Amino acid sequence: MLLTRASEYALLSLDALQKSDTPLGAEQLANELSIPKSFLAKILQSLARQGILESRKGAHGGFILAKTMEEISVNEIIFAAEGKTPTIFDCASYSDTCPKGAIGSCAISPFLANFQTKIDDFLNDLMLSDIL
Repeated sequence: MLLTRASEYALLSLDALQKSDTPLGAEQLANELSIPKSFLAKILQSLARQGILESRKGAHGGFILAKTMEEISVNEIIFAAEGKTPTIFDCASYSDTCPKGAIGSCAISPFLANFQTKIDDFLNDLMLSDIL
């Protein structure tokens, strides 16, 4: 698992929010992006809990970016949207889903761990401003 619809919707929402001068509500974003409102609302709440978005209440409430686009890494967006660290393989070095429970003795484990580290570093260095 690397990117699911949750990550895609999170990125699309952040794009719409960074283009807006005013806070946008979940319903407005859902309509604008043609995304199911209940699913999007959960994603927006997760982004707010992770400090990526700020939620404002009231008649002119909605969501706004809590940080600049240069301060938000793609890795933290994916983590917030998915609820877990993005992995390329189910048996990545920090995953407990190794089919044989043999991460340390698996012949390809060092390759997978090295590859995952490179992906982690890339996603941590890739900022929202780099892709939007």
